[in-house]
Order: sequence, then C-alpha cells, then structure tokens
Amino acid sequence: MTRRVVITADDLGREAGTTEVIIALLAEGQVSATTLIPVSPLADQAAAQVRDLGVVPRLHVTLTSEHGLPRWRPLNGAATLADPGGTLTDDPFALGARGEAEDVIREADAQLRWMRDRDLPPVAADSHSGTLYGLHGRSWLAAALEWCARHSLAFRLPRDAEPYFGGPLPPELAAAHESAVAFADTLGVAIPQTIATNRRTLSELGSYKRLRDDYLRRLAALPEGTSELFLHPSREDAVNGPDGVVRAWETRLLRDPAWHKALESEAVEVVGGWW
Repeated sequence: MTRRVVITADDLGREAGTTEVIIALLAEGQVSATTLIPVSPLADQAAAQVRDLGVVPRLHVTLTSEHGLPRWRPLNGAATLADPGGTLTDDPFALGARGEAEDVIREADAQLRWMRDRDLPPVAADSHSGTLYGLHGRSWLAAALEWCARHSLAFRLPRDAEPYFGGPLPPELAAAHESAVAFADTLGVAIPQTIATNRRTLSELGSYKRLRDDYLRRLAALPEGTSELFLHPSREDAVNGPDGVVRAWETRLLRDPAWHKALESEAVEVVGGWW
C-alpha cells in the first residue's frame, strides 16, 4: 500500500487574517484541503474566495465560539447550544455539560445546508475544537456518525488514535474509540487511518525548529493508508496571544523547503481526502 496524507488547513473563515493565509496556501498548492466555519461572519466571503479556487472545503461543524473573537451565533438557534444572549460559548466544557444531541444534529444540519446553498456541497465533516467527540463532557460521536451516514459524508475519526494523543489511550477512552471506529465501519462512514496536529503551546515548543522537527517526525511515522495532518495556519497578528505565534509558525512550515523535501524523500503522496 501507498502512504498518503491529506494536509489540511483548518478554520477557513475564522477571521480575516486566517482566511487570507489559507486562501493563499490553497492557491500556492501548499495544502490539499481546508475546513470551513459556517457560523463566522466571514464565512460568506471565505466561501466565495474558495469557490473561485475550485476547492470545496469540508464542513467544520462548529458548536463553540473562539477566545478573543466576538461570539458566534448558531445557525439553528438551538437553546441548549447557546448562552442566554443567543451566542455560542467559547468554553467546550460548558457546551459539553448542557448540549442535547437533538440540538447538535439540528445545528449540523443547518451548517450543512448553509454550505450546499452556496454551491459548496462538502463530502466530509469534522469537529471544530473536538466538541463532538466527548472529550469535554457529553459525547455526540454516535449521533454525528449516524448523521454523516445519512448525508453520505466522511468524518475525521482516526482508525488509530495514538498518533493524535501521543501515546496509548486510557482504557476507558480506548474502549470508546474502538466502539466508534466499529460503528463508523458498520455505517459505511469513511475515516482516516490516523490524524495528527500540533497540540503543544508556544512555551512547550520554544522555537520554530522544534515545531518543524515535530511535524517531520510525524510525517516519517505515517503508516500505510491515508492519514491526515491538520494545521491551523494564520498570521501572528490575527490570533491573540501565544497561539498567534504558533499559527504563524505553521504557515511558515507549509512553505519551508525542508518540509517539501521531506514529503518527497518519505515518498508520501499528498491527496485531497481519505474517502
């Protein structure tokens, strides 16, 4: 089998700086996929720009707002997803404590319709901030997989989760993951072999070289089959605090000759999807 990788720029439409960078990276061919946040005020502009490039983003099902940005509003207005003011919380644990599965799926439906109405029918979905996976309280993973099956969507659920978590999963989480993978297979929902991203903070990384070396290590460790590396490239001034530096480093990585040389030397085929 061939080793393949989807190189994804997450968070298209998050705000102007991130959108600008992702559109440029797509135009340059530095990434092979992106994910779109339909609840953002910049979503319509981002949709038009990416449509002009002939790229159809994945649906980044978004149930929370982002720290440092004006709060987003759900498209469906479902009560258990929103704060008293009608906006999405920026705390995934607050959402995980109160969100109801019916409201989650209704909001996912609304975001899917939003994309289809703009001639961007996605073939896959994933979860902004990982809220669908049950890592912050209630899990809506089974409901999300059933929703994907109804709409013939692939889903970002790794068959092997260890590369993402950086080691073996705790027993309870490992059992839940095994069950979810089996359920996805039963439903016929396509999932990637592995997924990986940077989960370290600026203080933990310390330097661009450390981030680059970590991604090079992840690239070399990719198994046979189709995996996904998802990054969050942006301008440093577009994201508040230390995260802005890390996101700018990820932008730099995607243009780094050392990264492209590694893709070639590792003989990893860059593809647009795992389905």
